Amino acid sequence: MIGLNDELAERAASGDPVRIGLIGAGQMGTDVVAETRMMKGIEVVVTADIDFERAREAFEIGQVEEEVVSVSSAAEADAAIAAGKRAAARDYRIITDMKNIDVMLEATGVPEIGSRAALRSARAGHHISMMNVETDITVGPILYWYARQKGVQYALAAGDEPAACKELYDFADSLGFTIVALGKGKNNPLDRHATPTDPAVMKEAARRGLTPSMLIEFVDGSKTMIEMAAVSNATGLVPDCRGMHGPETDRDHLNQTFALKKDGGVLEKMGVVDFGVGRVAPGVFAIVRTDHPRLRQAMVLRDMGNGPYYTLFRPYHLCSIEVPLTCALMAIRGKSNMVPRDRLTSEVFAVAKRDLQPGEVLDGIGGTCYYSLIDTYEVAKAERLLPAGLAKGARVIRPVKIDSPITWEDVDMKPSTILQLRNLQEAWFKGEIMEPELLAAVDVLANE
Repeated sequence: MIGLNDELAERAASGDPVRIGLIGAGQMGTDVVAETRMMKGIEVVVTADIDFERAREAFEIGQVEEEVVSVSSAAEADAAIAAGKRAAARDYRIITDMKNIDVMLEATGVPEIGSRAALRSARAGHHISMMNVETDITVGPILYWYARQKGVQYALAAGDEPAACKELYDFADSLGFTIVALGKGKNNPLDRHATPTDPAVMKEAARRGLTPSMLIEFVDGSKTMIEMAAVSNATGLVPDCRGMHGPETDRDHLNQTFALKKDGGVLEKMGVVDFGVGRVAPGVFAIVRTDHPRLRQAMVLRDMGNGPYYTLFRPYHLCSIEVPLTCALMAIRGKSNMVPRDRLTSEVFAVAKRDLQPGEVLDGIGGTCYYSLIDTYEVAKAERLLPAGLAKGARVIRPVKIDSPITWEDVDMKPSTILQLRNLQEAWFKGEIMEPELLAAVDVLANE
């Protein structure tokens, strides 16, 4: 991102700022509106949220000075932006179908909406910036592929742990280090069976300005699994074990903790994603090594220790605040900071939080029915494990015991865009569908 500040200043001076259409005006989305208010050369010009008042209030909270108008069509939104106003809408499709934006920023966290919004935006020629990691870990490869077919960029947005980890990965990989582990700190005590209906959870969520289900995503570990799966799918690094290790550690002992077992650490192999519990959050880390004797000596002289394991540590991640940098990078340079590889490396799947009975309908991530764990994609596929990003709305058709993974055979799935997209992605992975047919099929979904 070096030099992006100068390029943004040039866009501001030319009167041609990068224009963002924001879908999802919750806590994170509203932060983005406020952040762009303080930046040069980039603006959120339209917001959409199922709660219209949140879409409108995002501009008010962000201290945006321009007049905000309610719109009910893409044409109305385009006209408002052309007139120097800001627009707020209830329907996300108004943003995806507009002409007067450069980047669609998806911040709902809802996999179904994320997949639909990404498809429609690519079809319309908008770059796609995803804060919706849940969508990315489920159908990210096919969304990235489709964006390329339409001549636009796709990216996981800067600021959250996945992109912050990717920055460290790129740095270490460029320098030729062997990457032992890439990870994040978890700052909530882990409780796999926590639910959003717990009065204590509801009180804590209100104190922190979160919905109870959003807080539970962090507490039950689902969010950590999702974030590190995104890192895995972007880098090819794998979880060392199901659910990762998540050991108690701190910043000063990361390179001792995330070392091979034969060297006193927790790892069976190198090249993994993981997380640390303790005094690591809100940081992210890369544990690297070099076996070159001259460089080992140089690392000692630079106060990095005797090795062979070294810690690269970023002590912060400014989730939502850094997001506009991704939007600027795509619109100005036509580049992305983080994308999934052509195939999934890891899968996040649903595990029963309690005994589930036939007839129950699964709620969402951070709910009362399931928590999430990570494993490699190949293992999850072989065991027919239900991806967490597809679980919401599925109806249980046979009993599932507490702490048992939920499989495809345990549920009846209702039709959805993301399920159809996932099925196409699976066929593509297997070579059962060629790119011309795949493009035609995804075009149909994008036009629905």
